[in-house]
Amino acid sequence: MSKKATVLQVAVPAPVYRTFDYLPPGNCKIDSLVPGMRLRIPFGRSRLVGILVSIENNSRIETARLKKAIEILDKEALLPADLLQLLHWVRRYYHCPPGECYTAALPVLLRKGEPAIAQGDKYWVLTPAGLETDAETLKRAPRQQALLDFLQDHSDAVNRALLDAHSPNWQNTMRELIKKGLVQTEERIRSIDTPANKKISGPKLNEGQQAAVSSISSQHAHFQPYLLEGVTGSGKTEVYLNIIQSFIERDEQALVLVPEIGLTPQLLERFHQRLQVPVAVLHSGLSDQERLTAWLMASTGQAPVVIGTRSAVFTPLKNPGIIIVDEEHDISLKQLDGFRYHARDVAVMRARQLDIPVVLGTATPSLESLYNARQNKYQHLTLPERAGTATHPELKVVDLRRVPMPDRISPTLAAEIEKRLTRREQVLLFLNRRGFAPTLICHDCGWTADCERCNTHMTLHKRKNKLRCHHCGAERPVPIQCPSCQAEDLQTLGQGTERIENALAERFPQARVLRIDRDSTRRKGSLQTMLDQVHADEVDILVGTQMLAKGHDFPNVTLVGILDMDQGLMSADFRASERMAQLLVQVAGRAGRAEKPGEVLIQTHYPDHPLLQTLLKHGYPAFADAALKERQDTGLPPCSAMTLLRAESVNEKEPMAFLSEARREAETLTGKDVFILGPVPAPMEKRAGRFRAQLLIQAEQRHQLQQLLANWVNSIKSLKSARKVRWSIDVDPMEMY
Repeated sequence: MSKKATVLQVAVPAPVYRTFDYLPPGNCKIDSLVPGMRLRIPFGRSRLVGILVSIENNSRIETARLKKAIEILDKEALLPADLLQLLHWVRRYYHCPPGECYTAALPVLLRKGEPAIAQGDKYWVLTPAGLETDAETLKRAPRQQALLDFLQDHSDAVNRALLDAHSPNWQNTMRELIKKGLVQTEERIRSIDTPANKKISGPKLNEGQQAAVSSISSQHAHFQPYLLEGVTGSGKTEVYLNIIQSFIERDEQALVLVPEIGLTPQLLERFHQRLQVPVAVLHSGLSDQERLTAWLMASTGQAPVVIGTRSAVFTPLKNPGIIIVDEEHDISLKQLDGFRYHARDVAVMRARQLDIPVVLGTATPSLESLYNARQNKYQHLTLPERAGTATHPELKVVDLRRVPMPDRISPTLAAEIEKRLTRREQVLLFLNRRGFAPTLICHDCGWTADCERCNTHMTLHKRKNKLRCHHCGAERPVPIQCPSCQAEDLQTLGQGTERIENALAERFPQARVLRIDRDSTRRKGSLQTMLDQVHADEVDILVGTQMLAKGHDFPNVTLVGILDMDQGLMSADFRASERMAQLLVQVAGRAGRAEKPGEVLIQTHYPDHPLLQTLLKHGYPAFADAALKERQDTGLPPCSAMTLLRAESVNEKEPMAFLSEARREAETLTGKDVFILGPVPAPMEKRAGRFRAQLLIQAEQRHQLQQLLANWVNSIKSLKSARKVRWSIDVDPMEMY
């Protein structure tokens, strides 16, 4: 040990399981240093931005060997003490590299060392002349006419994202409008979404909604987790709004987590209309500057409401009052690679540390949350009825056995679609598989279009004439002939949303068909544009993936067709049936949300499957009871704790060799109630050119597993074989891939 000195323990943005010691930079006032500040540090041959975790009097190595930090980047801590406390817990619980953990709490610009200052983005706005000019006067310049018309429809201001969504080649046209004095540019800070001009009162709460609001609002100064289970259309958002209003009146902030970017626009609109306060928005669809601005406004308390996706759980709050997690069951709340954490569970721990309430809302509770409610760790509130006059949709099974169905649309479903088109009602068809067809095969020799970097087939995207791997993103042109036998009879096998879209256009030529999936919504702002079309009744048939399954309100949709639920019934993943049930209920909930009754048709080859029948006859609560009983009988989570050690390498043998060594280390540390399974190859052994394997550890009690992990991670990181692979710990894994 070295003599006493001021030593800075710094989390470095690198995948290493330790912090690093540095000396303070020259001319630094020691008493000005506070954990949570950023430092620029030398690291090997690079200069990195690290986070000061603690200040110590001793170092783990000789003081003379320590390097000095280059500079302190902040005058005060960017990560306040309460957030550092949360990150300390996250680091210990998920056993992740500290640098990855602490930097996850910072926006990208702050990770790069940029100053913590809000700056504006460029916007285009009409001049007074532009507001008064009739677009028809520009008919000899059709592009200028179209752009001026677009700007007049968005008279407040438009940013680059909106313009890109409107037209990919707008820049030259915009310059012409600026020359004519019709448009001018402004710099605006728009990450804080301003409220609507006129406040709109909400509907009167029903008995269940009022009981939930009263219960949660009464616990404003204490930690209490609530599981708010409300059937689809029961008005959970109204409950959120009324609760948040009570916290705003006490000058406290609300943090609202949503699983998908697509859910934020409609939430924002309702929040603006009802709450009349600035709302900070945080998700990956923002520019780096927009995200930084929103983050700073949340941390200073200028935004009473913060809405964000998964990583927003680490946003600093000046006056935290309540945390709400919408669609708490959704797997999108779990980070599935890199720094693996579950935002729902982190939110509960953050609320506990802050001593504030946390609400987990959903129509289909995760078995983990139901288990906690039955252990009296969560208070279980229910909203059993739909709000207003809306009624529950009628669910029917369509038996596909022996039914001719070339385009995956059964005669029964086709007839019901025709009825809705006649009545000018909307139809939603759900298929959780994008692209034209999952597989391209050779009719002569049986060759299949496989990904060269993964153990999976490539998906045909016909409009772009591409084969694309949905696991690693690899693309290649569609071959003209079979690469194996040179035959030209290449055929598609299976159906995707793109193919269903084409089939619908042929079968119902009078219908306006719109496809919403990741491929059709790649351009920024395109999803909201499409949703606006649906709400404006400019769409008759909506085809989509699980992007449409949650949160969206389509009042004129009276028929939902679920084209294929069999994958969830037949999967080897023990969580597959739970996700199947959640997805079915969520998709079905899009039907009949207004005065018109809704109907749901579920196409399947297994109409008598017991889990499906339980769900249809008795609803999700009965299904969840049966599934939870099954988990208890088999000792699977949430009735036990589980961790995966994953490893991957370009060398096929190295992951298994490392995991075998890691297993031997674990066997010296385990007790009688801890079980080790594997190592085995991952279900998809090869992905993105790397071979993958995994080792499963399961314990009856969570503390037993955590005790093992605390010692085990330290031992396996020193193994020689660990240097030959990329490995990671996944605590509470949500999928086995």
